[in-house]
Amino acid sequence: MNMATQNDTQITRPLTETPIPLTPGLIRFKHILVALLLSVLFFLIFCFIALHAYIAWVLSNPNVAPLYSNPMQAKHMPYENVTFPALDGSRMMQGWYIPAAGSKKTIVFSHGYGANREETWIPMYDLAHYAHRMNFNVMMFDYGFASQSSKAVATGGKAESQQLLGAIELAKQRGAKQIVVWGFSMGAGTALQAGLQSKDIDAMILDSTFLLEPDTLYHNIKNQIDLPRHPSLEILELLFPILNGTSLHQIPYQQVKKEDYPFPIFFIHGTEDEKAPYPIAEKLAENQTNPYSDVWIVKGSHHELIFREHPREYLRRVSAFLGNVNLAEQKDIDNAPMQNNPTK
Repeated sequence: MNMATQNDTQITRPLTETPIPLTPGLIRFKHILVALLLSVLFFLIFCFIALHAYIAWVLSNPNVAPLYSNPMQAKHMPYENVTFPALDGSRMMQGWYIPAAGSKKTIVFSHGYGANREETWIPMYDLAHYAHRMNFNVMMFDYGFASQSSKAVATGGKAESQQLLGAIELAKQRGAKQIVVWGFSMGAGTALQAGLQSKDIDAMILDSTFLLEPDTLYHNIKNQIDLPRHPSLEILELLFPILNGTSLHQIPYQQVKKEDYPFPIFFIHGTEDEKAPYPIAEKLAENQTNPYSDVWIVKGSHHELIFREHPREYLRRVSAFLGNVNLAEQKDIDNAPMQNNPTK
């Protein structure tokens, strides 16, 4: 009986396995494999970050063509070469001042990203000639990123708004009593940023408004290369201050998107705008309470090509807007003595 129990116990006792020891060669292979996998991982991460660094660098340093003409050659408009400081004194700006005899009204053109004061695809000379025929003095100038002599990085409006305010200051020094900013694409977004800082602007015409913010930045990147929204935006936000000295958080896009400006604004935008989706313009226009502000959303039109695609309607609507601006200013002039005279 005891013998059987002892045998049973021996049969059911678990067997222990002796581990197979790793040979030095196998250990070395394992280390090499891990190192190789980590190297590949770090290389891919490096390439991913390098790609974003290249994108940020290209965005900060747009390739801009040199000037090919001037107002006299293009439209027989006499002009002056002008040099003036940005309002914050950060740099000197170059441009053209096209005077209209006896006029106290000036239109300051604010060109778009990747272009200079000529912005040929609009075409800017045609609009400058139109403004001049309406008895406006005209200011055309290059933003720092378009300068041929002292090129600066593009900052999405942070530095450019100071440069635009410098042009507005020059218009004031030349005797302008009414100043209209006519902006295109990022030049329109820059104008809105400048409008937060100045009381010298009487009206704006904003064509294909591009406001640099995370949504529009990613929208334009994705149009070119299919990158994930995250962490792409976070990486770019880290790289921009290094490459152009400006963080996206330094651009007041949130304030612009909710601002009710005191002066009238005419927003022009196309439904087929692939760079700045038209709901941006609709939202900005909805915020405005000035009775002379307006918006024209053009079905089927493209970014900055609305004047080319609908020239007559474009100029008709701009003329009507400028007429209302002049009417509003005349009312202010007529009412000024009554407001200042306590006996009335």
